[in-house]
Amino acid sequence: MGNDGAVNGNTVNDGTVPAGWTAGAVELVLVRHGESQGNVAATAAQDSGADVIDVPARDADVELSSTGRGQVQALGRALADVPEDLRPDVVISSPYMRAYQTAEIAVGTAGWPVAVRTDERLRDRELGILDMLTRLGVENRLPEEAERRRWLGKFYYRPPGGESWADVALRLRSVLGELNALGSGHRVMLVCHDAVVLLFRYVLEGMSEHELLDLAASTTVLNASITRYVRPEGVGPWTLESFNVAEHLTEQGVQVTEHAGDASVHPR
Repeated sequence: MGNDGAVNGNTVNDGTVPAGWTAGAVELVLVRHGESQGNVAATAAQDSGADVIDVPARDADVELSSTGRGQVQALGRALADVPEDLRPDVVISSPYMRAYQTAEIAVGTAGWPVAVRTDERLRDRELGILDMLTRLGVENRLPEEAERRRWLGKFYYRPPGGESWADVALRLRSVLGELNALGSGHRVMLVCHDAVVLLFRYVLEGMSEHELLDLAASTTVLNASITRYVRPEGVGPWTLESFNVAEHLTEQGVQVTEHAGDASVHPR
């Protein structure tokens, strides 16, 4: 599917607002949550060759690590420097604790007078029976699922009780549809997860499955990083202004962390 500027089933190519239409959001800022206790546990399990990730809570309740809190405070200090007329006036977070804490701490540190809302459509991909298992754990304990995942690839593979990336993309399309009807001039910040950021790129840029999986295999969305899209007229296609930016961390001497998912994403 190409990026033809489809909006609510109609097509706009010239960036103008058709008669009778209300323009939507003009800026979209995507933020990955700061490093979480689950990120730390998953990386430790992968590095040690363990089957199971020793997470401290259910996925929705996993909190930021101490490093993650420092990252989102640095994010908030950077956001405080954004001119008032260019600040997002809508902030929506995944309801998962690590994302919500990121949004609350960042907005509070920035001093923005905006309430953080939550939307379950921004939650991380649900893994079903694969939850808490490393890649090695899936191979050892669920070999048939491991083979099915290899055959289908990450985009279409849906674990029992879980979601495929295609399922998540459907959620995000409905979120974007609401941004199209939000009203003229709004700037929106969404705080979410690494796979969700990548899938927003897939939807907004009209990527193919292969293009998305190439990106996922080669790129780690950094904790507390910023991705930004703009469309000055509030209709039509979005333009990617920046992706996966974390200079606000390095400039403040805060650790940048990479916690990637399984890099084996292509169908075989």
